[in-house]
Amino acid sequence: MSLQILVPVLLSLWLLGLTIALFLFLRFFKRLVKGVKDFDLKKVLDKVLAQEQANKEGLELIIKEVRKLEEDGRLHVQKVGLVRFNPFKEIGGDHSFSLALLDGKDTGVVITGLHTRERTRVYMKAVKAGKSEHELSDDERKALVKAQKSI
Repeated sequence: MSLQILVPVLLSLWLLGLTIALFLFLRFFKRLVKGVKDFDLKKVLDKVLAQEQANKEGLELIIKEVRKLEEDGRLHVQKVGLVRFNPFKEIGGDHSFSLALLDGKDTGVVITGLHTRERTRVYMKAVKAGKSEHELSDDERKALVKAQKSI
């Protein structure tokens, strides 16, 4: 190829490359200044920085609220353990139960229902940090352990 053909081809490619780069830059700039009446770059950047600060403050508020909800959620029932049993081997089936309801800190209650042919009696024992002030039966302990292992 002669020099007379090579120089115009290279100049044409160079101009094409510059044109594409300029087009992409202008397209980016138009997206950046969208909604701004005059194309003052300082005003545009100030607007972007102000919006970023507002977003940061909003995000901090959201994070604070989520942490508050997580802390409040620890006080709700999160762990459940249920054991059915027959306290009287000679009669009936597994109609009696022990139910442990605990929050995230293993505090709650163990509810036991003893069923006989004549009546059903229900007992409740408080649980604090995984321990009860009252003596727990084997079935109540099983329900408590089952609840603590849930989640």
